[in-house]
Order: sequence, then C-alpha cells, then structure tokens
Amino acid sequence: MHRLRTVASLCVILVAASVVATGCSPSTPEPSGESPAHHVLSGRVSTTPTGLLLDGHDWWPSGFNAYQLGTDWSVNKGCGAEVDLDDYFGALPPHALTRISFFSMFVVDKTTGSVDFGPLDAVLAAAERHDQLILPVLTGSTGICEDDQFKDRSWYIDGWLTRKSLGGMTFADWITAAVTRWKDERAVAGWELVGEPETSVCGTSGCDWQARRCPDGGAAVLKSFFDDAGERLRSIDPGRPIFAGLIGGDQCGTEGTDYADVGSSPQIDVLDFHDYGGGPTDYGPAGSDLPTRIRQAHSLGKPIMVNEIGIKAGSCLPIAARADRFRDKLSEQRSAGTAGGLLWAFVPDPRPDQCTYDIGPDDPVWTVVDGAVH
Repeated sequence: MHRLRTVASLCVILVAASVVATGCSPSTPEPSGESPAHHVLSGRVSTTPTGLLLDGHDWWPSGFNAYQLGTDWSVNKGCGAEVDLDDYFGALPPHALTRISFFSMFVVDKTTGSVDFGPLDAVLAAAERHDQLILPVLTGSTGICEDDQFKDRSWYIDGWLTRKSLGGMTFADWITAAVTRWKDERAVAGWELVGEPETSVCGTSGCDWQARRCPDGGAAVLKSFFDDAGERLRSIDPGRPIFAGLIGGDQCGTEGTDYADVGSSPQIDVLDFHDYGGGPTDYGPAGSDLPTRIRQAHSLGKPIMVNEIGIKAGSCLPIAARADRFRDKLSEQRSAGTAGGLLWAFVPDPRPDQCTYDIGPDDPVWTVVDGAVH
C-alpha cells in the first residue's frame, strides 16, 4: 500500500491521447527457458531467469521510492513536498534505481486544467544529467494522489479502458500518452503499470482493506489485465521490461499459487514483493511470503525485486539503527535470490519527532544504498 504523507486533491484532467488497439490472446506460459512468456528486451535493462542486466552487465539495483519527485507547486496539485531534483539524483551512487509515481495528475495545470508535461519532463532531465535510472509507476491501486478512487475488480476487467478520470482520460489513454512521450528516454529502466494491484471489491462499509471482499476468479482477472494492458504498453515500447508491482502477500488475486498464475503473464518480465515486516525474516503469511515468491518467480524463469522495503524510525527507532536493519535486509534478500531492493521512502522533509517511514537527505541509510548497488 502506498504510505503517502500528503493526499493531494485532484484537478481536472484534459488530455487527448490516441488509443492503441489491443488484440492479444494470452498464450500458455512455460516455467522457464525461451517461451512465449519471455521477451527479447533491447533497452539498457534486460532480464535473466534470476536477475537483471544493465548495459549487458550484472545489475543488482538498490535505491529509493521517491513518490514526490513530480511535485511542482507552480504547475500541479502535487503529492507531498517539492524536491530539488539535482540534489536528489546527484546524491545517489552510480546506477541506482528510483521508483517514482508517474501519475497523470502530475501533468495537469492546477489552475487551467491544461496539460503540462513539464514537471515529469524535469524528473527525466535531472535523472539523465546524473546518469541515473528510474522506474515510473503509471498509476496506483488506492487512488491516493490521483482521484482517491480505489481500483476494484471491475477496473481491472474493463474499467481501465472505459472509466475516465475527472478530465476525461482513461488509464489506457495515459499508458499511450506517457509511454509514447518517454519511451526513448535513457533514464527509464522499465515500466510499472499499477502499484500494488489487487482484484478485491469494496464492502458495504467502504473500500478500506478491512472491508473489502475477494470473489473467486481474481487471479484470472488480474492476469488478463496484465496480458492486455501490458501488450498495449509493449506495442509502444517493446525494449523495456514491465514490472508487476505486486505486494506479494495474500492480497486478492495473488494469494498462494495465484501469484505464480498472474506472474506467468507473458507481459510481466519482473515480479515484485513489498516488505514491511518488523523483523529480519518477517516476510508475510506462509505460502505468500518472500521465500515462496522467490521460488515461484524462478520457476517461471523471471527475476523478483523487493521494490518496497519499509522500516519506521524517528521517535520509535534511531535512524542509525534503522540503517543497520536495512543493510541486513538487503544482504539477506540478495543472498536469498532477489534481483534488487528499493527503500520506502525518500522525502525532502523528514519528521524525526514522529514514527514514520521517512528517509531524509541526511539519513545514514544513503550509505547502505551506496554499498548495495551493483
């Protein structure tokens, strides 16, 4: 789940985007080796059955989730505080990876409602100046920093094609607009369609996770979404990997063996797991834990990254002690067979007097990332 500090209100989106037709039929994947479930990737980042390559060399990326980088108060409603982009990217070790919210909200002028790609263009330009890599996330499941609407089962069935945002743009339109605009950017390592997708439905008391229900067939719905939305994206940018964005626990549509069923989509190149466990080996319920997910990913011949690792600090834990815990987690996960690990979350204005996931510019965890990137 996105643990954002500020929930931004959404302004009107007026985007005209051409729609790329889809017509792919899912094929039956094989567990490993060359098969319809594996694509030849021609970009800077490619995959092996257990890991990633950058420019043809082994790459075990580490870095941060930095959801706020697209905030520009002179243009958009923002999502958190503004960030000095050169300071951020300049402080990273070479070949780090930053996972960033690239939501359509960031390209809408808060005053006029017109399209202004400037804030996200600026992120790409800064990353390029410092020879850094980013993983854009095109939308989130919760609606936070977008329209505040939870994406339920029906959204993954056809809502992503038919439901328009406040300004009249569907998610399919945004895939087309975003990927077409940035497909040639050297800094883009790959694409993530949805952050933390799941196919639950809201209950009578609301859409909080405690109130959601999980009808049967969720895995098939989610896999079909990846088949179709992934094909749309890949038709525009066939050279880069597509990341699944899955939490990896017992969420609706990915519990137990459903995770591998969804992960077998030929339009998923890299599987995901999100780790907010309190202890060094606290990785979720049995059968939906990290060791299980690693085995499932490797049986499919696909790498798996832990793209959110969160540990609270501040009033509840000294940041130096948290840095040690992050170091231990990254080392353990790498030894277990993961393909990289990203920390949640960088903010320019951490709150040391509160117990939060905030990682500020002077946090000692930066040295952990420096030592982990390979």
